[in-house]
Amino acid sequence: MSNLILIGRLAKNDFKTKFAGSYLGVVWGFIQPIVTVFVYWFVFQKGLKANGVKLNEGLTVPYVIWLLSGMIPWFFFSDSLNGGSRALLDYSYLVKKVVFNIDVLPIVKIISGIYTHIFFIGFGLVLCMCYGFMPSVYTLQIIYYTFCTFVLVTGISYFCAAIVVFFRDMLQLINIVLQVGVWVTPIMWSINSFADNKLLCTILKLNPLFYVVEGYRDSFIYKQWFFEKPELTLYFWAFSLVFLWLGTWLFKKTKMHFADML
Repeated sequence: MSNLILIGRLAKNDFKTKFAGSYLGVVWGFIQPIVTVFVYWFVFQKGLKANGVKLNEGLTVPYVIWLLSGMIPWFFFSDSLNGGSRALLDYSYLVKKVVFNIDVLPIVKIISGIYTHIFFIGFGLVLCMCYGFMPSVYTLQIIYYTFCTFVLVTGISYFCAAIVVFFRDMLQLINIVLQVGVWVTPIMWSINSFADNKLLCTILKLNPLFYVVEGYRDSFIYKQWFFEKPELTLYFWAFSLVFLWLGTWLFKKTKMHFADML
């Protein structure tokens, strides 16, 4: 219980300090992603004339809703991975304290990202309602898919945080992977575009974020349960739990050297 209270306090302070010194403060944490979504929407729908996405019932989903429902989990994942990977560097003064439990630091960064994530879930729901897509019982799955993202990014963050202490260039590699990842994940394009190429579709689905992004769209738009995709669900959890074990194992294996390297 004491660890949970500590994590909550540190996460709240971490979120505030990201924008300390600016006039708008934490408001920037919400403005920046909104501007990003607007830019992508303008480029693809207005510039490249991207049409809405058709549903099975013959209805067409406005591109902005379809895009936002994919961007919401991506923002959470990318921000949490960036923060979690450099958690030990940002809190080096705590790492050097013998009595402090440094195992919680990557979690603190991830929890800090949840504040913005919750805002965007609400923003997405309001936008959907403006276009006539009302919340339903399927919308509750957002809680499940948020937990999925949390578990996935936690394992990867522990793994990367441990490596970053010894190999700072890892941070640059993470940025490159995220820059590529936003394009190879079906966020701004639909995997149905490659329906004729089954091999390519299979390869793209190996990306664990495919499961999460499609899950958010199932919750916002398609009205489909996660257990209707048993193979993808099993693969996602196998991947995430293996990485969670690997990340925590590496973190614990190397943490005795963290204070000396920071």
